[in-house]
Amino acid sequence: MSKNSIVEWYNGKSIFITGGSGFMGKVLIEKLLFSCTGVKEIYVLMRSKKGKSPVTRIQDMWKLPMFARLRESQPEAIKKVVPVVGDLNSEGLGLSPHDLSLLVTNANVVFHCGATLKLEASLKDAVEQNTAGTARVIDVSKQMKHLCVFVYFSTAFCSADIDVFEEKVYDCRDNPRDVIEVSRWMKNDALDPVTKSIIAPHPNTYTYSKRLAEKLVADELENMRVCIVRPSVVTPAVKEPLPGWVDSLNGPMGLLVGAGKGVIRSMHVKAENRAQTVPVDIAINATIVIAQRIGSSTEKLKEVPVYNLTQDEVVPYTMGEILDIGRRIVYENPFEMQIWYPDGDIRSSRFIHNIYCIFLHWLPAYLIDFLLFLFRYKTFMVRLQRKIHDGLELLQFFTVRQWIFRSGNFLALSKNMTDEENKTFPMDFKAVPVEEYLTTAVLGARQYLMKEDLSTIPRCRTKQKFLYVIHKIFVYGIYLLLIWMLVSILPHLKVMFDAAGRYAHKLPIVGTFISK
Repeated sequence: MSKNSIVEWYNGKSIFITGGSGFMGKVLIEKLLFSCTGVKEIYVLMRSKKGKSPVTRIQDMWKLPMFARLRESQPEAIKKVVPVVGDLNSEGLGLSPHDLSLLVTNANVVFHCGATLKLEASLKDAVEQNTAGTARVIDVSKQMKHLCVFVYFSTAFCSADIDVFEEKVYDCRDNPRDVIEVSRWMKNDALDPVTKSIIAPHPNTYTYSKRLAEKLVADELENMRVCIVRPSVVTPAVKEPLPGWVDSLNGPMGLLVGAGKGVIRSMHVKAENRAQTVPVDIAINATIVIAQRIGSSTEKLKEVPVYNLTQDEVVPYTMGEILDIGRRIVYENPFEMQIWYPDGDIRSSRFIHNIYCIFLHWLPAYLIDFLLFLFRYKTFMVRLQRKIHDGLELLQFFTVRQWIFRSGNFLALSKNMTDEENKTFPMDFKAVPVEEYLTTAVLGARQYLMKEDLSTIPRCRTKQKFLYVIHKIFVYGIYLLLIWMLVSILPHLKVMFDAAGRYAHKLPIVGTFISK
């Protein structure tokens, strides 16, 4: 084996990527261009959006901070990124004959990242994009004359009915292609009432549709070299393309920002449950290595290679531990535009959580909207809290359940790599201490996701102290109100109990018993 057989294998390769405009897709493109400089071209499936053509969207993407090192070291690398107009929801991916011919003739590697991540998506929409979309990518890939490997991005959380999720493909109760056909001819008003019974035991259409897609990929084992990667919760980058890089509010980052700005103050979470995460650069490095390993092997695959990408078997930590560390970091590096003091917490009891939501979510929301109304500003907090409430309800299935994944295949990758390969495609969870990484993640969310300059942190700390005083006044005000209500009610309670006692004495049996 050469010093870096992974990089060498990608020399002259043409790559087809779906979902290239997403969080993981962009990091994949950047890493391939930066580290695998011999890549011939990267075809990216992309449609026009918000009046911008795919070419314009690629140009805008190139201007992002995450491509800074590429712009400096390889300013012509952008020319290797070739948009092919189409989308997952169209037959044949909506490709023109010319673009289809390009892919069929040139593509060697397929990374299928495209999907809808909406947990609240209707069954029809989720199946159409995640399952039927995967079927369409497979159909196009099977026509490719020089295809080496097909890599499918699934999710580690499509295991709702499995206690310990191994690195293998599990059978589905439903036939994916039957579900695709049913979802096509049935309307939403007919599907929606029966969705829960169809997807059970899955909590939402996202995990259900991804599980179906895995089966579609596995069924093609005899036709092409396929593999499945299952990232857990994808978090900001450890190092590449920038420390803390993130540009998506999906998953934990939305919760981090909401809690950091004082909007989310209670979550229904079991603190003792394991956290299952993977930084985006580790996930992408692993995926690039996996594609090379499967694509370069000459052995016939007996089963579909599956890789669960998560840190749990290397650096285990609980949800409660992450929250405690994260809270300290957010206090030290507060966000701009904090609406309330960020003193949120997690509750294992749903009942207690709901009580806290009344006092810490809804009452402050109505108070802020009332003040905005008085000063003739547009109200928004109650509307925002409704969205947050709905989002937290969707996440509760994941936050109160213990998730256990086996990651032997994933962890074995780096052990079979040379020092040079490990340097180019690092996957060491222990390289950076957890607290240092979480600090990087918070600063990354602040800087890249919320576009808040780090120079404003001292000013935000001052504002946070002021919010702390307001928060304490509000909390103690609630306590005083409850005490006042209790004191006010006590005399009336005494009168009620005295009346009840006198009435009880008049009852034949009860009165005799009380007298004795």
